[in-house]
Amino acid sequence: MAVLVVRTLAALDRERVCMIARISSLMKLSLSSLQVVGLGGVGSHAASMLLRSGVGRLLLVDFDQVSLSSLNRHAVATREDVGTPKAYCLKKHFSLIYPECQIEARVQLYDSSAEDEILSGQPDFVLDCIDNIDTKVSLLAACVRRGLRVLSAMGAGARADPTRIRVADLRESSNDPLSRAVRYRLKKDHGIEGGIPVVFSMEKPKAKLLPFQGSKEEETPSDYQIVPGFRVRIIPVLGTIPAIFGQVMASYVVTQLAQLDFQTEPIVNLDLDHYRVLHHRLLEHEELIYGSAEQVLVDAEEVMYIVKELWRGRSARDQNMKDTGRKMWRSVNELMLVRWDKSKSAGVSNLILLKFSEADAHESTTLDQIKDEEPEFHAMVSRVLKRAETEFAL
Repeated sequence: MAVLVVRTLAALDRERVCMIARISSLMKLSLSSLQVVGLGGVGSHAASMLLRSGVGRLLLVDFDQVSLSSLNRHAVATREDVGTPKAYCLKKHFSLIYPECQIEARVQLYDSSAEDEILSGQPDFVLDCIDNIDTKVSLLAACVRRGLRVLSAMGAGARADPTRIRVADLRESSNDPLSRAVRYRLKKDHGIEGGIPVVFSMEKPKAKLLPFQGSKEEETPSDYQIVPGFRVRIIPVLGTIPAIFGQVMASYVVTQLAQLDFQTEPIVNLDLDHYRVLHHRLLEHEELIYGSAEQVLVDAEEVMYIVKELWRGRSARDQNMKDTGRKMWRSVNELMLVRWDKSKSAGVSNLILLKFSEADAHESTTLDQIKDEEPEFHAMVSRVLKRAETEFAL
């Protein structure tokens, strides 16, 4: 009997410790102050689950309004909310769900001029759910500069497979054009190479941006814009994926604030050796030709994008050859990256893939000569590099 009593008391002690830990975690959440910037499909679901998890204070920021087309992915909006600012829409519904939470709604576009106003409150976490590259980069850079904890959502559009969603450092995100562009801009404009956790999908997008198509001939993109320059083109979105992105973000933030163990699955980059060779070869070439490699603005993963996406694994002078499946890839033993325009840095939109002999010939000529003597080649390369410029929002 005495042994049973001791065991029972020990079990009660363990239960008491667990209960105290749970209460402590809930207290941390109830005292936390969080900011969600961007309240579309991802942001609305992230904010909704943070609210339902018991956070104490929420700042909701978005310039846009609820639209009929966004109802397939918004967390709480109804037909009656169409035309209402997203921030006010969430505050109205959230007040009915958990009135104890202090909710501040701002109908505002985040940009550098709004940094002090929005971030000066020293939030415990900032959730970046913005889908515009310029404002996204500006917010992330500001958070890093201020030492704020931030979690960023990458591209959720044109995906369908929820099993490929991951949380990792921005440096490790792959197969995601938005991640690639954000990573490049942060490094180029702010000297930030990583240290930002992101939610992204390893699934390659199944569709591209669609051009604007009005329902009437006299309609223009500006008729559908709250802010000029936004929403000119759209990307198809399956409503479930942004919702899952938002749920993942909320789960990550809640566990971080509660100091629970959250081990993200490692992201393994396969077959990077060849691209590292090409990157190293580029650095050596820059040292030899220009006396320094300081003008190289790409890393091995960006080299992978340039080689695979832009030049299809072969010399820029072999682009007219037909693809032959897996056999299209050429050995890196005879290939190297060089600047297209020697007066510009070795960035993602200024590198071409050539054979060694072709690279030597390229270094001894000028773009004007190429344009005069090989106008079709000049035009083709210009088109390809323009694509990189567009995808990286340069």
